[in-house]
Amino acid sequence: VPRGRRAEDGAIPPRYQGLVETDSGAYECRTELNVRDADATVIFTFGPLTGGSALTATLAQSLGKPVLTLDLERAAEDQAVAELCRWIGQTHPRILNVAGPRLSAEPRIAEATASVLRQALRPADQEG
Repeated sequence: VPRGRRAEDGAIPPRYQGLVETDSGAYECRTELNVRDADATVIFTFGPLTGGSALTATLAQSLGKPVLTLDLERAAEDQAVAELCRWIGQTHPRILNVAGPRLSAEPRIAEATASVLRQALRPADQEG
């Protein structure tokens, strides 16, 4: 996380333990470190990548890290779940970086991302 646990809506609360602050308050620094330290990155979006999401994709490609972009404007939720499951099965990431636009820029992103992740990462004994 950026220095000072900086987020667009204020400081990230202490209840989110285990986060490591960067030396910089810049979001770009945090983005680069998250991509670098993850085994793979999935980017959720509604429409074309912009801003930090576009930077995330560029960094993943330049670092040779697997990256999947799920455009929820083009793919139905069940299609996004299937695509993510297939991709995870191919890449086998131990650490998955999840990225996307800010909530202030795309109010639908948090709920949609959480729903796809919950379904795709559901333990096998809870499927059905």
